[in-house]
Amino acid sequence: MRWPCRPRYPPTNTPVSLVVEKPEGKSTLAYQPAQPARERKSDMSDNPVFDRIRQEIDENEVVLYMKGTPIFPQCGFSATVVQVLSELEVKFKGIDVLMDPTLRDGVKQFSDWPTVPQLYVKGEFVGGCDIVREMFETGELKQHLEQNGVGSASANA
Repeated sequence: MRWPCRPRYPPTNTPVSLVVEKPEGKSTLAYQPAQPARERKSDMSDNPVFDRIRQEIDENEVVLYMKGTPIFPQCGFSATVVQVLSELEVKFKGIDVLMDPTLRDGVKQFSDWPTVPQLYVKGEFVGGCDIVREMFETGELKQHLEQNGVGSASANA
């Protein structure tokens, strides 16, 4: 399955999800509004891992679920996102999913995104490595952080 490169925002700034519908054996593509991660599915409240994730993204402005730590990333993709956030001087909390297999699987289910790392800003899922890198290169990530009131670490000091 091919995943979309990054979340798309129509003029209303409402996140959308790509949905594949198969009426009568034909595949068609349709867009539907996506729910923010913390408002998704009522069955999430029954999962302690989801509660843990929700608590982390609610308590911290910027959270990166990654392989390894910000000081010692354990994969190139995680290292890339750490480098991008460091370049922007963003204060963030890195959470190592390798320490807990249930968290590693749970964060993928929580965001409905198949890979790690995963970046959250003010409780909203932003994307993985490719999305974050693309947003950084175009200046969109810096703008997104500023719009959400997340400044650089030097500005916050």
